[in-house]
Amino acid sequence: MLMEPLPRTDSEGANQPRKQVGALAWRFDQGVLKVLLVTSRDTGRFVIPKGWPMKRLSNSRAAAREAYEEAGVGGKTSSQPIGSYEYNKIFGPGFALQCRVTVYSMQVAKVLSKWPEKSERTRHWMTLDEAAANVDEPELSAIIEEFVPVV
Repeated sequence: MLMEPLPRTDSEGANQPRKQVGALAWRFDQGVLKVLLVTSRDTGRFVIPKGWPMKRLSNSRAAAREAYEEAGVGGKTSSQPIGSYEYNKIFGPGFALQCRVTVYSMQVAKVLSKWPEKSERTRHWMTLDEAAANVDEPELSAIIEEFVPVV
């Protein structure tokens, strides 16, 4: 049985979103800027690779690790975030956890044919307009629409 985590609260008792990190992986394909989205494991919707911060890794390195595990890509990740967005992580019927994802830019240098979550996800390279239209979160869509490659 999945145990419900206790909500985090600030000093005044207000609920705070759980922190996650994510990578907006990008490359140029025949001179066209494209970003990488993957399908989520549960619903198959388009998302960026993301996950929980990791001990012993900076947030940008943790985002890079998620991009490797979920999408099979590696490259140079920006040290500063390019934005953040909120979404509800669904754990099952009647339980969702509000999360705030800090997003880092990743210039993709290698695309692997095998990676840890290959059998669980599909990766898709899209133009900025296509990617912005295919994600569900309005704040993430805005980050993608306004993206300028940085590392």
